[in-house]
Amino acid sequence: MLGGLRTHLPLSAFGALKIKSLLAIFFKVLQYVREFLAMMFGCGCFFWQTASDFSPPPEPKPFSLPAPIPKWPGGGSFASGKINLGELEVVEISRFELIWNYNQGPQEKKGVTFYKPLGIPDGFYCLGHYCQPNGQPLRGFVLVAREVGTTHASDPDKPPALLEPVDYSLVWTPDDGSEEKYGGSGYVWLPQPPEGYKSTGYLVTNTPNKPELDEVRCVRADLTDKCEIYHLILDAISKFPNIPFRVWDTRPHYRGMLGRGVPVGTFFCSSYWGAVAELPIACLKNLNPTLPAMPNHDQVHALIHHYGPTVFFHPAEIFLPSSITWFFKNGALLYRAGILYGEPIEANGSNLPGGGRNDRKFWIDLPADDRRESVKLGNLESAKLYIHVKPALGGTFTDIAMWVFCPFNGPATLKIGLVNIALTKIGEHVGDWEHFTLRISNFTGELWSIYFAQHSSGEWVDAYDLEYIEGNKAIVYSSKSGHASYPHPGNYLQGSTKLGIGVRNDCARSNLYVDSSVHYQLVAAEYLGHGVVTEPFWLQFMRDWGPTIIYESRIELDKIINLLPVMLRYSVENIFDKLPLELYGEAGPTGPKEKKNWVGDEKD
Repeated sequence: MLGGLRTHLPLSAFGALKIKSLLAIFFKVLQYVREFLAMMFGCGCFFWQTASDFSPPPEPKPFSLPAPIPKWPGGGSFASGKINLGELEVVEISRFELIWNYNQGPQEKKGVTFYKPLGIPDGFYCLGHYCQPNGQPLRGFVLVAREVGTTHASDPDKPPALLEPVDYSLVWTPDDGSEEKYGGSGYVWLPQPPEGYKSTGYLVTNTPNKPELDEVRCVRADLTDKCEIYHLILDAISKFPNIPFRVWDTRPHYRGMLGRGVPVGTFFCSSYWGAVAELPIACLKNLNPTLPAMPNHDQVHALIHHYGPTVFFHPAEIFLPSSITWFFKNGALLYRAGILYGEPIEANGSNLPGGGRNDRKFWIDLPADDRRESVKLGNLESAKLYIHVKPALGGTFTDIAMWVFCPFNGPATLKIGLVNIALTKIGEHVGDWEHFTLRISNFTGELWSIYFAQHSSGEWVDAYDLEYIEGNKAIVYSSKSGHASYPHPGNYLQGSTKLGIGVRNDCARSNLYVDSSVHYQLVAAEYLGHGVVTEPFWLQFMRDWGPTIIYESRIELDKIINLLPVMLRYSVENIFDKLPLELYGEAGPTGPKEKKNWVGDEKD
């Protein structure tokens, strides 16, 4: 590999070479060394790599849902393409022009690509550029904005909502300064906002020249909100020179049903080793109290009919879901502290205590008669999804949370290496509430992602990584016994995947399923106003849907741990200590309205 490169030059030649030419030779030597090491050891991580070092990966194709989006019922500005945030109107741009591809190594997926928005409407302004990892469909957006025309008419002394930056600062470039190039390079710029304004994103160029000042706008500070880093999409650390470069996507810091932060769709990057106390960019804030882009009642039902997933239960599942009405009609009992016998519950739950807080003075239990064991098994024919619709990300998205109820949660199965241990009590509890959440773009009415709740945590999965069963209806897999939700079939481990130790969550397709696009009940949509959706009595029951039972599970676990080799015991104990309390049956599960994600954002 090195034989074709001259390794010595006449002394007189050095006097004629410029410093940049020396650098070019130096980096060319490093390139040969890198290729030699990669050939010998299969390693491509010794030096900075740019897309120009290799054949650039093919430009990703934009993602589209399997079926066309229908024409939604009329009313409001849902899916109109524009959202009024108060003093600003914003449009979502998902068409991009590639600026620069940064590739960390020979593997196409180890890198990112930077894009600029295309097709910005007249009168709207760019707020920043877009970045995503390589090796996935082009799937993202950035917002562009314009000031609402009535703002200055009502208050001519108010500063404009948008202003050009006063300058740019260069955040990072891998450019080595040499004249000889093997392709383009990239430069990441942070707009410097005027006093009283905030930047909401970075600009990227493929030349060392600063962008023009009119290429982006900064936003008046009172129209912005705090944002935070979310997923790390690039973590590159060079050897020569020793400089880090990290890129994250961002999200609003204040989220949930009451959060007003609006994501711009831009990225954050840093070339510093230490943590950043506060990001130099912000997100937007929705100051329009009416949230005009949220779907109306008819549009909500249309969204559920079009996108409602099919929930598949494991073929060996015996603890199936039921409707709440079926559960109550078949003998579920309300217990009160200090009273030995339970009280039958009305079919609509009207005799359940409503409101307040979970004071542990009331709880629900299975029938006390011979129906107890059969009610545990549920009733698939009656099962339905209970739906809560709420604003997300400042009203620019709609979250459709779909709750499924199972009268009983079965025992867990432990996996320790190659050994599976079926437990007798651990994991069992009465009244299991699980959910998944569809996130819909209010700009387009497009399904953006689904949140799969998995016991005490969960994950957002982009629409391009979902399985679809019919049109744009995704598949949700419910795990055996525990009913956690997953996007694909398989055996998921709650614990340490690396060590192969934890609780099994087995998912597979079967003829046991519920189609949420048909079998559902809309139980809450607070933003629609009082009386539009009538909340059922049982939704106001803020206490436990199952008795508090302590199974002495730690004793059972300790018996298992003591049978393990000494070198494994400490690791297994640590993993078990981090599993959620619900696994041990130490408290009865609460209903949907008591969960943090009822008002807050999903935990991920």
